[in-house]
Amino acid sequence: MYVQELEPVAGSLGVSALVAALPLVIVLVLLGGVRLKAHLAGLTGLLAAVLVAWLAYGMPLGQTLSSAAQGAVFGLFPILWIVVNALWVYRMTVRTRHFDILRRSFGRLSDDPRIQALVIAFCFGALLEALAGFGAPVAISAVMLVALGFEPVRAAVVALVANTAPVAFGAMGTPVVTLAQVTGLPLDSVASVVGRQTPLLALVVPLVLVWLVDGRRGLRETWVPALACGVAFAVAQFAASNYVSAQLADIGAALAGAGALVAVPHARVPAAESVRASVLTGARSEELDEEDPPREILRAYAPYALIVVIFSVAQIPALKDWLAKTTQTYDWPFLNVAGPDGDPVSGNVFTWPIVSTGGTLVLLAGVCTAAVIGVHARVAVREWLACVHELRFAILTVTSVLALAYVMNLSGQAATIGHFVAAAGAGLAFLSPVLGWFGVAVTGSDTSANALFGALQVTAARESGLSPDLLAAANSSGGVLGKMISPQNLTIACAAVGLAGREGDLLRKVLPWSLGLLLVMCLIVVGQSTPVLGWMLP
Repeated sequence: MYVQELEPVAGSLGVSALVAALPLVIVLVLLGGVRLKAHLAGLTGLLAAVLVAWLAYGMPLGQTLSSAAQGAVFGLFPILWIVVNALWVYRMTVRTRHFDILRRSFGRLSDDPRIQALVIAFCFGALLEALAGFGAPVAISAVMLVALGFEPVRAAVVALVANTAPVAFGAMGTPVVTLAQVTGLPLDSVASVVGRQTPLLALVVPLVLVWLVDGRRGLRETWVPALACGVAFAVAQFAASNYVSAQLADIGAALAGAGALVAVPHARVPAAESVRASVLTGARSEELDEEDPPREILRAYAPYALIVVIFSVAQIPALKDWLAKTTQTYDWPFLNVAGPDGDPVSGNVFTWPIVSTGGTLVLLAGVCTAAVIGVHARVAVREWLACVHELRFAILTVTSVLALAYVMNLSGQAATIGHFVAAAGAGLAFLSPVLGWFGVAVTGSDTSANALFGALQVTAARESGLSPDLLAAANSSGGVLGKMISPQNLTIACAAVGLAGREGDLLRKVLPWSLGLLLVMCLIVVGQSTPVLGWMLP
């Protein structure tokens, strides 16, 4: 049995924490400073974590490699299993051109570009984030806005800022699922706290978007539909994450937000020509004027309806209990680790939710989608394999980052850093979202930031007397605000709208919003750590 030590280097917690932080520092420097590709930075950081665990912490090499393997396997299933199947559904709709029909349908909801920004960037972007994540919502929303006549820079900025509130529950709840796994906290408790933080962002972001589209006039004339959209989104995200399912949080929120925009009369009033002329300075795609048969419009919406139905049915108590029974638990081979107190750690076993995982449910929805929109089985399989090929570098990045996280957690490196950081005391509540923000800004992924810093946050919380659920959730909630400034997302946005090389211009426009909203989140978490807002927590 390997027993974790908190002070293995020179008997000093501070020195040990500096050594333990080396893998994280290496990853962040390679990504943010050297601008190395994410998968190469992840692999280099993994090598550093293995060496620190083996040479500094005295973890047997076999157990070190075994812990890395477990992290990589978890990265493949269930994390990437969700992402691949979700992207597969999207690719099939693109292939059959039902995605174009959906885009035209959105364009007809309102003639007001400010409302169009809310429908496409905020609501539909959230739906895309719920299904796929990993940059897809920014790219697709920005392209759709340009097709409607938005100037490219404005379209990219709107898409980036909109991609905040849904990120923590993106890709069928992948970030919170990862957070629960690496921290050992129950998924329901983590998701419920995140669901009491990010909805507060949803109240603000739609108002920010109409300001970005049309300045003070946009806010003055469309604050009613924007606020209605934000409230509906926030209430649905809170309710789903706390009482239904973390996987359904963004889907329900996106549909509720869009429903509110359709329901508010002000949102359906055509915009004045002066507004359209000042906002829509780009060329509008003539393709938007094509008429689509009602039957094809229904088929375009069908994939998303199928996902909602399948996930909702899976929450029926009897079926949910049956699905839970299919989950298998195994003793992970060549791994026998105890914490500093001598008790075995949870990482010694591996849980495999064969059927109940979100990825399998999305796969079922994908099979149904293929039948509904008319994709031949052979073509559907080819599209699935194309998804795997398209995501090959993302797969390598996620598996290497999760392998790194598992090595750091099981060797005791994360515990050492957590105990050291706990010296911040009450200030830890303010710094917790900042750590998540920094992690996402560098890695471009809330999932990766949760894998890297989740266990550290929990350890620090326990040492400082704060709620582990609160700080773990704060890591994810703060992280969503780093998404808009991550080099990965900036590059995706520029490439989507034909602004290659102008990432710096976008960064200057979105950075103030990122920092401002981060400050709001920090204050929320500080409030929730005290009696002032402590009543908000479950």
